Amino acid sequence: MYICAMIYKLLLRPFLFKIDPEKAHYLTFDLLKLVIGHAFGRFIAKLCFNYEHPKLKKQLFGLTFENPVGLGAGLDKNATHFNELSCLGFGFIEIGTLTPKPQPGNDKPRLFRLANDSALINRMGFNNMGVDDAVIRLKNRKTNTIIGGNIGKNKLTSNEDAIKDYEYCFNALFDVIDYFVVNVSSPNTPNLRDLQDKEPLTHLLNHLQNINNSKFKRKPILLKIAPDLTNSQLDDIIEIVAVTNIDGIIATNTTIEREPLTYPKEFIEKIGMGGLSGKPLSKRSTEVIAYLKTESNNAFPVIGVGGIHSVEEAMEKLDAGADLLQLYTGFVYEGPALIKRINKAIVLRK
Repeated sequence: MYICAMIYKLLLRPFLFKIDPEKAHYLTFDLLKLVIGHAFGRFIAKLCFNYEHPKLKKQLFGLTFENPVGLGAGLDKNATHFNELSCLGFGFIEIGTLTPKPQPGNDKPRLFRLANDSALINRMGFNNMGVDDAVIRLKNRKTNTIIGGNIGKNKLTSNEDAIKDYEYCFNALFDVIDYFVVNVSSPNTPNLRDLQDKEPLTHLLNHLQNINNSKFKRKPILLKIAPDLTNSQLDDIIEIVAVTNIDGIIATNTTIEREPLTYPKEFIEKIGMGGLSGKPLSKRSTEVIAYLKTESNNAFPVIGVGGIHSVEEAMEKLDAGADLLQLYTGFVYEGPALIKRINKAIVLRK
């Protein structure tokens, strides 16, 4: 693992970080397909990055997770590389956010790397090829790794009609993924976060639950929330979970805050709008996890995501009450070796 980690940190990452972040993203996927797209590559990847141990297995939502470290939504939006990503040691992978219709997302540039702070700012805007396109590949999945489906609404769909978009994605994905995530917390789709308000959110989740419960076997539904919610709004989330009987919360999405970035204010203002992820988000996302767990009396599972770049930050999330973890920006900065390091540390502390 050490050699593989050094190859990423000393050779691959410096090369990728010289390239525009969005172009580097797609280049990384091309390299992943090239290296792990054949049996020998998959063997080497699993040898380097996979770590199995009985203590890592987790039963949650009626599913068995081989380990608690997953990949957050946003990296494999279109479900194009989940087979290759499953060779890197993840216990689960979340694809999306997917919308009913294909959409290009916001204008470029829309992804910004803040290397001094180990952070990213993105305003991608749910760019994706549409849920039906993803379903084609998910029907032919070659991995047993748990796959979650993160669903949203199209940019041009009004909030009044948003429920139809979520219903469409839910039905389209139902037979090809293992759990659902309802995304109403991205800051990059106009007015989307208004759906986090108590009344529309309760209505949306109850509607999806009614569809879910009409199926032969229901699928877990989780809600992804913003880190920018007040304690009063988090109290509403706790009540909504109880009322709608959804299966859990993912805490948290990206933030619209810009503290504690070290870059000059003028530089950050020039970047403009977008969601901040990475190390600067770590403290707040952990606070949200702890608040939800404490105030709900541990009434529901929480997946912790936001600023996990090290074993220590992963442990902080677990100590705050997170049942599972997700990586995104930390995976970009630290590489796949981080997954194995976290899993080994979890086994050693138990």
